[in-house]
Amino acid sequence: MTIDLLSAPAGEPWLDPRAYWSGMTRAVAHLPAPIATLGLEALRYNALDMVVRAGGVPVRVASKSIRVREAISALLAVPGYRGVLAFTLPEALWLAEEHDDIVLGYPSVDRLALARLAADDAAATRVTLMIDDVAQLDLIDAIAAPAARATLRVAIDADASWRAPGIGHLGVRRSPVHEVGEVTRLARAIAGRPGFDLVGLMMYEAQIAGQPDAEGGGDAVVRWMQRRSAAELQARRGAVVAALREIATLEFVNGGGTGSLESTAADEAVTELTAGSGMLAGHLFSRYRAFTPAPAAAFALDVVRRPADDIVTVSGGGWIASGPPVASRQPAPVWPPRLHALAREGAGEVQTPLRGTTARSLRIGDRVWFRHAKSGELSERVDSFALVADGEVVGTSPTYRGEGKAFL
Repeated sequence: MTIDLLSAPAGEPWLDPRAYWSGMTRAVAHLPAPIATLGLEALRYNALDMVVRAGGVPVRVASKSIRVREAISALLAVPGYRGVLAFTLPEALWLAEEHDDIVLGYPSVDRLALARLAADDAAATRVTLMIDDVAQLDLIDAIAAPAARATLRVAIDADASWRAPGIGHLGVRRSPVHEVGEVTRLARAIAGRPGFDLVGLMMYEAQIAGQPDAEGGGDAVVRWMQRRSAAELQARRGAVVAALREIATLEFVNGGGTGSLESTAADEAVTELTAGSGMLAGHLFSRYRAFTPAPAAAFALDVVRRPADDIVTVSGGGWIASGPPVASRQPAPVWPPRLHALAREGAGEVQTPLRGTTARSLRIGDRVWFRHAKSGELSERVDSFALVADGEVVGTSPTYRGEGKAFL
């Protein structure tokens, strides 16, 4: 079944957790664990909520956070979404067989994939490479000389972190070009080389989009940082865009993420946003003040042991998200309630013990529901998602893994 979000059921059944998770358990009772599900009501809710939050600015779908081809296509069919932000060049080439606007979110030195792109005139019009260093251009030219290949579309990834006075670097370590002069020098180098066409700019503000601000401790400091960083970035990004438009015709200026759609959309220099994690909605995205996504994706594991009266052990569970190795990157048990991982064990590769008062009533063979932390890690662990609507399984959708793809 192809996912169709435009005709998916409406409603918010997850607002009654007991009825929702009990219904999910009944819906997939005939399927062996581990079982991953996509609730179509919740996925539809998240997709439409993102459009509202974007305020009319188009949203590019971040494939890294979804990794389900049918879900990506379904999102692109919703008015307000446009294009894909891919995470590897082989993935981008694969998606370009069906989609005509793929921006690679990260630089690539995959020589085989670059050679394929350079030799494929159709793909070269559909895929935009990401650049932040002249050395990346040199590598491409060494693989395929400009006179012997298609002109390649490129975008600049400029550092959007905040270099806070007295504090230093706040944000992720991405691009080496930060200041307006650094970006424009790189742009002139691209514009001056045959075989490349500078078409876009990306500035991803991870310190705003990827930083929860409703965790219950230090939130005021986080919000202060985000306000100051957003003000600095808006001024700098505007100056960068103005300078680049003197050098090249930019087709897009990309910014933002699930956690910053409103503030990034308010920046007049930005022409498109990116979002992905908020679609499947891992539990990290329940810790933001501005929005509350629905638990679209979840997975269930079976109880296989009872090592103590207040402890049950489920099979599997160590599906850890990227980022610092802290508890928030582990999957969170959400139903039955009042269960938590053991501090000394956490989520294990083949088994996960859970403690809590609810464990006393669980039996061998019962199921425990989890929400993953971010998004992409769940799709890498299962071959398919069971699609659930109105409390019933209505189809399945393969993940990248289920289609035999493992890009990273």
